Amino acid sequence: MGPDFAKAKVGLINEENVAEKILAVDDDPFLLQLIEKSLTKDHYEVIVASNGQEGLRLLAETKPHLVILDIMMPYLDGWEICSRIRRISTVPIIMLTALGTQDDIVRGLRAGADDYLVKPFHPDELSARVSAVLRRVAMPAPPETAPLRFGGGELIIDPTQRLVTLDGQPVDLTRTEFDLLLFMAHRPGRILTTELIFENVWSYDAEANAENVKWYVWRLRKKIEKNSRSPQYIITERGVGYRFVPNYNLKDGTKAS
Repeated sequence: MGPDFAKAKVGLINEENVAEKILAVDDDPFLLQLIEKSLTKDHYEVIVASNGQEGLRLLAETKPHLVILDIMMPYLDGWEICSRIRRISTVPIIMLTALGTQDDIVRGLRAGADDYLVKPFHPDELSARVSAVLRRVAMPAPPETAPLRFGGGELIIDPTQRLVTLDGQPVDLTRTEFDLLLFMAHRPGRILTTELIFENVWSYDAEANAENVKWYVWRLRKKIEKNSRSPQYIITERGVGYRFVPNYNLKDGTKAS
């Protein structure tokens, strides 16, 4: 990704004026140096660990706000570390992988990772992902019954009335289409694997399978996207699943970080 990626502005907790702590775990000293240099510029406090054991120790000692975790490491790989972290903490995790295959990415997400980056990556891309994940975690979850507004109020989802409006006009959705949209909208910015969506939206339908997700996403885009071939809300994470983007620049249609 090129240098056009928006830089994270400030890594601060406003109330306490304390830098947010990022724990980076990787056995590559050059990559650790790159991560530390890049995120320190964004005013984060960066803590580094060169292996999994040290990473788990520093996790307990420093209680970071986010963990950046490499997959391919000796002794304890990233998947095992991620699973161990999830037994004791809900701290957001971004996984780094040089593999980039569907199975490896899905495995990381299933282990509890919140996001991933495929190496090599531009430092600005890392900064943008860190900023986006921390914003998402800090954002208070709306009540399950509260109307959800996206795209500056362009798209409104009312869970109680089971109504969806686009530009003030009602959108006719089937029960499954609405359930799919609501499930994704309640998890804005997160990568949702096809399997995760299927297990949560189609759990009542024994005859359905994961292929239904792709079909219903296609149908849903036709109804809520102004251009279903260039979607702004439901973005495909190729080979993995989908990501619901809550806001985008309404002037030029570009996605927001």
